[in-house]
Amino acid sequence: QSLKLLNHFNIKKPLFSYHQHNEQGKSNEILSKVQEGKNIAIVTDAGTPGISDPGSVVVSKCIENNIPFEVLPGATAITTALVYSGLDTTKFIFRGFIPKEIKDKKETLIFYESPHRLIDTLDYLKKTLGDRNIAVCRELTKLHEDIYRGTIGEAYNWFLDNKPRGEFVLVISGKSESEFRAEKEQELSGVTVEQHLINLINNGLDKKEAIKIVAKEREMPKKEVYKIAINL
Repeated sequence: QSLKLLNHFNIKKPLFSYHQHNEQGKSNEILSKVQEGKNIAIVTDAGTPGISDPGSVVVSKCIENNIPFEVLPGATAITTALVYSGLDTTKFIFRGFIPKEIKDKKETLIFYESPHRLIDTLDYLKKTLGDRNIAVCRELTKLHEDIYRGTIGEAYNWFLDNKPRGEFVLVISGKSESEFRAEKEQELSGVTVEQHLINLINNGLDKKEAIKIVAKEREMPKKEVYKIAINL
């Protein structure tokens, strides 16, 4: 793709390959060329160098060696997918891979995924997060761009019948307040106010702080919790 662009504008400059398997060695070569007075540009076929794409190693080495560099804003699938999703854009979390601690995040979640792992990932997300809304964005800004919107379960069934091809960005709604409340209610069912207070105090909180937390989590007036706490 880079060669096509250079040819289109009749730019005759040498190209060399720079990817995850040669990043460490090539980054030293790039620095040497810059120190010789040459100008080097790092480009990607799609996306932005340094965002889940080679580039950050060169940036780190330039900083270490006081070599000036410029970053030009370019298309990145993260923001493109977020807007396409129709989900909340005010707060979001991007991770290049899916971590285990995502279950309780309220922010919109964004991940990259490969075609051969997509179905397993959707299955994992449904079991981990429940059937939240998701936008599965394929080949963004490329010829075969496509967006699937629905629940995680619907997306899973769709891609079972339609073989995944290309690179994907998954945009998933964060945990809702109703989910938090339902889980908290289930967690507290069968636990008395007294036991709730004792558990918090045993975990190192003083009585005043424990009263505040119990009142908030049980949506009880603080005075009522205080009356119960007096006898502990």
